[in-house]
Order: sequence, then structure tokens, then C-alpha cells
Amino acid sequence: MAKTTKISWADATWNPWYGCTKTSAGCKNCYAERDMIRFGLDFYNVNRSKTTFYNPLKWKEPKMIFVCSWGDFFHEDVPTKWLDEAWEIMMEANHHTYLLLTKRPQNIQNALPLMWHLDGIPAHIWIGVTVEWREEMWRLVALENVLACTKFVSVEPILGALPLLHSFFPTLNWVITGGESGPNCRPAKLDWVRDIRDQCIDYNIPFTHKQHGGKRKIDGAWGGRELDGKVWDERPPWTGGN
Repeated sequence: MAKTTKISWADATWNPWYGCTKTSAGCKNCYAERDMIRFGLDFYNVNRSKTTFYNPLKWKEPKMIFVCSWGDFFHEDVPTKWLDEAWEIMMEANHHTYLLLTKRPQNIQNALPLMWHLDGIPAHIWIGVTVEWREEMWRLVALENVLACTKFVSVEPILGALPLLHSFFPTLNWVITGGESGPNCRPAKLDWVRDIRDQCIDYNIPFTHKQHGGKRKIDGAWGGRELDGKVWDERPPWTGGN
């Protein structure tokens, strides 16, 4: 979608398709729903983009691209033909790194090209899951079985403490946290974030805190980003794609 983005942990967003259906508590105040309605787009059905499908092929400089920021790449309504075409674009424009973040990890295996079940997912394609609170920890279990070189979790919007997140660190390479923003946002407790940060420090896992959340921006982020005197903006090693 956008050659640049205000999302702190990516350089650009790409929506080969957009639209979604809500699947867990974190979806209640979905920012994509809010944004798409404002732009007059259909959020409630999955639609192929007519204008942005091939964007990564046009971007010459290597970027970290958040894929499907206005939906879920692994949504069950995405046709196999679209998936195949999107994988081909990612393989052709392999100077980029693609961040695929999903709330539907149970659909990942059936969406992958057959050879990747044997050879693994190419290194420039990173796979992540959203875990808002303990009720969604099963997504991390599902992610363990995915043959990706880099796997990550986004705890956003954070809705509760995750004291046992470190038990999945043997197969995780990155942790992102963030509070909810918008008119009906649910407040995040910074102690939840601190506990996750401390787990990452103890286990040497890169940690990014996107925002505290809320209704007011501080230094360009909703609620601000500084946590105990520091902006946490760590990433796994990245060389700009293959």
C-alpha cells in the first residue's frame, strides 16, 4: 500500500488484498476497520487490490515490508491463486524482507508452496503471530511448527500480562509490544510491557515497544514510546533481503 509507513517496526506496508473478519478480543477496536471505513473501502470482505498488488516489484531500495496491514494474509477467504501470485512477487523482489503477521496461524501450512514444507520458508520472509493476552497463546504453539528462519510475536494491543512468554523463546526471534489507540481504546498497563521487556533481556531476544497507546500522541506515537527512559526499537539481524 504505502512506500513508507509510520509503523515503527517496518519501512513500508503492502496490501495485495485487504479486508478481514474479527477473530479475537484484540480485534474489537480494529484500526484497519476504522481506516478503511474512512477511505470508503469494504473492510468486511476480503478484496484483491487493484492498485497495489505489484508494488514491491517497483521499490528498488530494500525495505522491511509489513504485509496486509489492512487484513490478514492467511485469511481463509484468500484464494489460492492470489497466494501463489503474492509468493511469486516476494520471490522475485527478494531484496525486500516481508513481515507476515497473522491471527490465523492454523492456516499457514496450507497457504505455503509445497516445496517450502521440505526446504523451509525463504529467509527474507518472516512469519509472526499476534498474541494479545493469555487466551491467544495457542497461536505461538501453532507457530512453532512453521519452518521459518525468523519468527516473531506482536503483543498488540496488549490486553494482559504474559508471564510465560519466555517459554516460547527457543523458537522466537523478535517480540513487539504496543498499547491500543483510538477513541475506545483499552488502557495498557506498562507493567505488562515491562515484564515482557525483562523476559526479552533475560533471554537476549530483540524487543520493540511501538507505543503505550491512548488517545493522544506524544513525540509522534500514541501515548509515547519511551519506557523507563529508553525507546526500545530492537530488531533481529537484517541485511536487506537475500
